[in-house]
Amino acid sequence: QVQVVESGGGLVQPGESLRLACVASGFRFRTVSMSWYRQAPGKERELVASMTEPDAPTTYADSVKGRFTISRHNTENRVYLQMNSLKPEDTAVYYCNTRGGWYDYWGKGTQVIVSS
Repeated sequence: QVQVVESGGGLVQPGESLRLACVASGFRFRTVSMSWYRQAPGKERELVASMTEPDAPTTYADSVKGRFTISRHNTENRVYLQMNSLKPEDTAVYYCNTRGGWYDYWGKGTQVIVSS
């Protein structure tokens, strides 16, 4: 049974950092892509960062470029999101996604609140 589980969210002050982690279990192979999305109250879900192979080019939303870094375990279906210089507008539920040609799985999300 496939499970996608996020962790690491919390309440931080502006300028602080958080590291999110996601593990996708139940696969017998390395998934094609792993990504982070977020959804703020009243807004649509948006892509934050995405990657395939550990050394492959990554994709970032313009709003997080230079502040967030996505990384992926070399062999396991684990992905991380290092978030630095957090801003109040980064407040959202952050979701992990893994997908390939025939599959598309989501976690339940982890809440990030940036507030003074």
